[in-house]
Amino acid sequence: MSGHSKWNNIKHKKEKTDAQRAKIFTKVGKEIAIAVKESGADQVTNSKLRDLVAKAKSLNVPNDNIERIIKKASGTDAAQLEEIYYEGYGPSGVAVIVHTTTDNRNRTASDLRHYFDKFGGNLGQTGCVGYLFSDCGTIIILNEDEKINEDTIMEQALESGASDFAYEDGAFIIKTEPDDLYTVRDAIEKLGYTIESAEIEKVPSVYANLSNEDDIRYMNLLLEHLDDNDDVMEVFHNWENCEEE
Repeated sequence: MSGHSKWNNIKHKKEKTDAQRAKIFTKVGKEIAIAVKESGADQVTNSKLRDLVAKAKSLNVPNDNIERIIKKASGTDAAQLEEIYYEGYGPSGVAVIVHTTTDNRNRTASDLRHYFDKFGGNLGQTGCVGYLFSDCGTIIILNEDEKINEDTIMEQALESGASDFAYEDGAFIIKTEPDDLYTVRDAIEKLGYTIESAEIEKVPSVYANLSNEDDIRYMNLLLEHLDDNDDVMEVFHNWENCEEE
């Protein structure tokens, strides 16, 4: 789940990898299939696919599975997946955007509407909260062993076209304009750095706080149910005091 830190989101997902490995495999497989459909199966020319394959390998998805997904997505009988963003409100008006990949939009919309209704929110119309978020490229490089010099990598990232830079909990967080993400990512990788993740995230311009215990409990339940749904790739929200982070 993403509030305002992609790195926190990655840590959250890693903590749950063992317990939800099958679901994670399914979601990564869908992301790979979409990337192949959009830009082809060649990882040399398809930077997004290359990143997703690296992500799949980091989650211990077997190479045979990855190759099978790419081959299937390249065929004429590939499942007709589509990416859909849903918008809505959590308890006390928390803004929520849900990124989904689905082969049945009626099923996905029904599931999401049920979650929002059940946990004190409501699924809204497209655009109802989208204006509160802006797209931002986010590149993560781990430095848990502290071998990378912060000043050096910051200078190199900015020279490569990054728009912002931060260091948080053993990771360098490099921000870019959405259209510059893969250009910056490739430039940094050529300098010898290992990229943990390179993705577009939605960053809120304003944040919401929850103080009521029921609201906090329901918001956490809403996020948990969304996270567990196979069609949901990622959730963005503006809950400032999110307990997951």
